Amino acid sequence: MRAAALFSHFLAQKKLKHSAKRDWILAAFLSIERHVTVEDVWLAVKKAHPAVGFATVYRTLRLMRESGLCRELRFEDGTTRYEHALDHEHHDHIICTKCGSCIEVVDTTIEKLQERLMQRHGFSLSFHRMNLYGICKKCRKKA
Repeated sequence: MRAAALFSHFLAQKKLKHSAKRDWILAAFLSIERHVTVEDVWLAVKKAHPAVGFATVYRTLRLMRESGLCRELRFEDGTTRYEHALDHEHHDHIICTKCGSCIEVVDTTIEKLQERLMQRHGFSLSFHRMNLYGICKKCRKKA
């Protein structure tokens, strides 16, 4: 498993302890293919390993973010979420302000436009995030 090897290498470089709990947390996170909160990961890992505490999950997710295995997302609702970064292509987000649903989108036209804007203004692109907010079709039907 590539992610486990990368995480193990990262921990060794930082002179941090490699533990079974961290492995369980990584496996639980990788098994969920959506944006997750610390609580989501904690509940997933707790099913098989009840001794894993919330704080351990929180600290491990922070380390995973530092290692490049996941990205931290903060949308307008104030909740911090995490998404897979390794072997997942860049994407943007469309978020419903009513129900919080989130759709990942990839649009090459928008990506090229963003690159042109950076070049036009003399910037070298390091990274970017684009989040679009609105009300989804399902919530509009309810209203």
